[in-house]
Parts: sequence; C-alpha cells; structure tokens
Amino acid sequence: MSESLKIILMCIAAAILYGVCHDMITTRICLEYFTVFHAPVWGGATDPTVLALTWGAKATWWVGLILSIPAVLLARAGAPPKLAARDLVRPIGYLLLTMAIGSLVAGLVAWRLAEGGVIWPAPDFARLMKREAHVGFLIDAWAHSAAYAFGFFGGIAVCIWIWMQRRILRGREALAAREEESASD
Repeated sequence: MSESLKIILMCIAAAILYGVCHDMITTRICLEYFTVFHAPVWGGATDPTVLALTWGAKATWWVGLILSIPAVLLARAGAPPKLAARDLVRPIGYLLLTMAIGSLVAGLVAWRLAEGGVIWPAPDFARLMKREAHVGFLIDAWAHSAAYAFGFFGGIAVCIWIWMQRRILRGREALAAREEESASD
C-alpha cells in the first residue's frame, strides 16, 4: 500500500475513532441531541451505542478525508525527504487529544452557564424536547461545536507541522552533505 493511501486511511480512521468516542459520551449526556436534532438512522434507533457508532462515523469520515488531502500533498509531494504515515501518528494523536480537551472544556462551560440560567436553547429548539434535556442539549451542542472548531484549526496546525518538519529534514540533509563534503576535502 502506498504511503499516500496510508495517510488518507489513517486520517479517515482517526476522525471516525474520535467521532465514535466523542459520541459515546455525548449520546449519554443528551440522547435528544441525536434523536431530535439529527436525521433518524436505522429506522429511528434510540440506542445510545448505535447512535454513537453511526453518527460518530457518518459525521466525521469526510473531515478525515478533507484533512488527508493537504496532509498527503505536504508530506509526499516534491523532492525528498518525504514523510511516511508513521511520521504523522503523533501529530494527529495530539490533534485528537486537543479536540477532546477543547470539547470537555466547552461542555463544562456550557453546563455551568446553562445551570446558572445564563444560556438556554433557542425557543424553536427548546419546544422540541423536554425541559430536563435542555442543559444536556447545550452541553452536547457546545462540545460538538468545539470539536469541529479545534479539529479545523488543529488540522491547519498539523499541516503547518508537516511543512515545517520537511523543511527541517531538508536542512539537516543539506548540512550533513556539506559536512561530509568538508570532511572529504
């Protein structure tokens, strides 16, 4: 399998893995976020695990694909040195960790603000669910919004890291070649 294809598949798999893990938590915070505000899946399934697996994959695979395109171009195009898929495991892992922390913080902030009556769902949304679900809905909405925001900007950061890493490696190779040339003179 080519390194480019490995990078594409790794980005898609990482996005899906994050989405499923994220949704395993958020389906249990507010099921209505998935049953009322998302299109029905599997004939109107309401099982949190089924919804998390389905929406975790459905809502994220394309994000991984989009991230993979500039990642592949930056890692593989042009003159060596090129980065392999294994070189991107750590930065993508950091991206997922950053997304998780950002989502957690956003969810906690939403929880505190909603419990304090500072924020509430828009009336059009509020009337579609029981009042008891309002706080959980806001937690989920903020956590999901944060995940996408951190994923977007973090994806840009990963791409910048890839570009910088290749420049550093080229510089090291050029320096090693000059030192070798000097030593042979």
